[in-house]
Amino acid sequence: MPIDNPYYSAAVHGEFELADIGDLVLEEGVTLRGCQLAYQTLGTLNAAKDNAVLIPTWYSGNHSVMRDTYVGSGRPIDPAEHFVVLVNQLGSGLGTSPHNLAGPYGRGRFPRVRIGDDVVAQERLLREVLGVEELALVFGGSMGAQQTYEWAVRFPDRVHRAAPLAGTARMYQHCVVWAQTLVDALTSDPGYAGGWYRDPEDVRGGLQRHAGLFALHVLSNEFWTGEHWRALGFSSPEDFVVGFLEAYFQPMDAGDLLAQAWKWQHGDVSRHTDGDLAAALGRITAKTVVMPISTDKFFPPEDCAPEQELIPDSDFRVIEDMHGHASVFGLSPSYLEQVDDALRKLLETPA
Repeated sequence: MPIDNPYYSAAVHGEFELADIGDLVLEEGVTLRGCQLAYQTLGTLNAAKDNAVLIPTWYSGNHSVMRDTYVGSGRPIDPAEHFVVLVNQLGSGLGTSPHNLAGPYGRGRFPRVRIGDDVVAQERLLREVLGVEELALVFGGSMGAQQTYEWAVRFPDRVHRAAPLAGTARMYQHCVVWAQTLVDALTSDPGYAGGWYRDPEDVRGGLQRHAGLFALHVLSNEFWTGEHWRALGFSSPEDFVVGFLEAYFQPMDAGDLLAQAWKWQHGDVSRHTDGDLAAALGRITAKTVVMPISTDKFFPPEDCAPEQELIPDSDFRVIEDMHGHASVFGLSPSYLEQVDDALRKLLETPA
């Protein structure tokens, strides 16, 4: 039986639409019947149908965070010029997810979903529902970057530009191990009950531990030693963890986070090429700018640089910011200026 969670609503995240994309056969073999994607569009598809920009979401994120951080009038991704499609990943809580899926695969039996499943679902949404068959740009951060890479590898003739931000084409072991600590924080809570809890509050302790662990890695050492939490309005490290990270994660559904975490851990575009990453990234024909964040512990520049070297017609742009992976929330104006500059130059480049 689905769980009612008011966090996953238009009242919290703003308006969105639900598209029924039919039955989706997952890479792991299970069929998600009546699969739904939650999305928002901004702007208008032009007559040539060549101005679409796709923005997927990251772990725990949603369309409203991406919209409010990276889209706007006068910015590179401007609804006055582009048809912007912000799409929530499967398992995000908006659209088909463990907490809201009725039938045999809901909650504790929600199947394993991969990044490739998201991209197949998104392609169906774009083509069948929105009439989009080519993309001027795919831009995503973190897990959104994983989806960006998957799009560029899987559909090279349809993606003209790609901008993976703070993410890699393949998950590396240090990040897999780290993500597992987040998984363990949730599943070790007795209230989790194998995914069959009756109320999101049953896993409150697990969500608190999850937030505390996230604090260790999502922010840079400089953020903590320099007491930069003060500039965000917090009085102590504990105040920041409770007031920012716990407040962020506490309303969420543990099962939804776990579905995303498994997907995050298993992202790898080389599944298309029998494990050959060079062959997979060599398929990309999109003009690409790879944007790691200088202080990111999840996806450090040293993981991103070797991948960029395998992508034809690509550039490497390190975004300098001291907020670590959390920079993707747009916590400093200089961060946003750097990302906007990279996106503007990319969009001005003929595809």
